Amino acid sequence: MRNKIKVVGVDADDTLWVNQPYFDDAEKIYASIMAPYISEENLLRELLNTQSRNIPVYGYGVKSFVLSMLETACVQSDNKINADSVQKIIEIGKDIFSKQVELLDNVDEVLKKLKESYKLILLTKGDLLDQKRKLRQSKLKDYFHRVEVMSNKAEDDYAAVFKRNAIKTNEFMMIGNSMKSDIIPVLNLGAYAMHVPYHATWAHEVAEENIDHPRLTRAKNIKSIMDIL
Repeated sequence: MRNKIKVVGVDADDTLWVNQPYFDDAEKIYASIMAPYISEENLLRELLNTQSRNIPVYGYGVKSFVLSMLETACVQSDNKINADSVQKIIEIGKDIFSKQVELLDNVDEVLKKLKESYKLILLTKGDLLDQKRKLRQSKLKDYFHRVEVMSNKAEDDYAAVFKRNAIKTNEFMMIGNSMKSDIIPVLNLGAYAMHVPYHATWAHEVAEENIDHPRLTRAKNIKSIMDIL
């Protein structure tokens, strides 16, 4: 495998830096605001349903999250939610945007080493401005040959990236924490993948993880990648 791989794609959120825990914390604040109308368990279930429906319209990221929270709040309160609560929900999103990027352990070291042998491409999805902000704060941009902020991470989206960058699928490996977005699509296209788990995962991204595939490798953490590649 080491001799075949020439290009390595790297996910960003929860692979290079912290992301999902901020949303988990935000949901707890949201639940406290909505407590007069609905239980936390039922609220978060309805929020997830709303987010899933809205992805084709709003895409991924904080803005989509806030719009889905507002929509869910209106529905679950029978449009009785007051302006003060609406403002608090908007502030939840602004607070996430204000978070300073927190790199996961050993990220800088690993990227520096990988760049010596492979062409690195950052492949992330979400809000364009927010992802650019996080990349700028991370100071990791110079490690990457290209940066692609994708609207989605389905097979067609990866295929378009491969075509755009003249990448042969059998020379490509994707590294990421999401089986649904980072691993399964590239395996289906004939590329390699390396799963690096993270302790927090958005429910929408949950997929079967007990996959046995000849082109799939599992790493305990980002640093253990160096024992494999």
